[in-house]
Amino acid sequence: MTDPFVKERPDAPPGFFEVEAAGLRWLAVRGGVPVAPPLDVSPGRLVTPRLVPVPPTGAAADELGRRLAVLHDAGASHFGVPPDGWATDGYIGTIGLPHALEPIKSWGEFYATLRLQPYVRMAYDRGTIDSRHLAVFERVSRRLIDGAYDDPAERPSRNHGDLWSGNVVWCADGAHLIDPAAHGGHRETDLAMLGLFGMPQLERLLRAYHEAHPLSDGWQDRIGLHRLHPLLTHVVMFGSAYVPRALAMARQYD
Repeated sequence: MTDPFVKERPDAPPGFFEVEAAGLRWLAVRGGVPVAPPLDVSPGRLVTPRLVPVPPTGAAADELGRRLAVLHDAGASHFGVPPDGWATDGYIGTIGLPHALEPIKSWGEFYATLRLQPYVRMAYDRGTIDSRHLAVFERVSRRLIDGAYDDPAERPSRNHGDLWSGNVVWCADGAHLIDPAAHGGHRETDLAMLGLFGMPQLERLLRAYHEAHPLSDGWQDRIGLHRLHPLLTHVVMFGSAYVPRALAMARQYD
């Protein structure tokens, strides 16, 4: 039997591994994408099965696309809701991730107030962005809050929340998900993040997803909007190198 995979961080902030474990359990949907289930969790430690990666195939990408649609369709009670069993904020990477404990009226308001504005403000307070940059992000936030990008047909999705390619592990029995920042979100956000830093077999994955649950018209035009949040978290965590890319994307939507 393969030894388990152990993540340890003695100085972990409160709930750091516990909310990750809650997210993994919440994402374990029948027929959805397999996850690395938590075997043991404590304030400074998380233990999961060890996944053995293999090269991705087109067939595995097709299956991942179909299963990801099933996961998203499992739904959530409202945008920003934390995973079941968790009742406060979470984390994305090494920084905090606000959750909405009470329903928010729209996806646009959730995305502006809990996914863009907190990180824009942190970046501004640290001097990583200036007042001109701040104004661009504020205009995008206002358009979001005003409903410019809302689609009433899109119900809250059960999102992984940090679905870049490094959190997809291709195994012999198909793709598995690790390291979530799980919450109720917009399914386009997970899909947009898959390609943010490159993803093998992405076209096949998206085609299979669209066949299983067709995406709304114009979804390709909104990819940059959904990538703003992860880019802003990178601005906060890693500094000014990510500012030009985030700013260029924001200007498409202000």
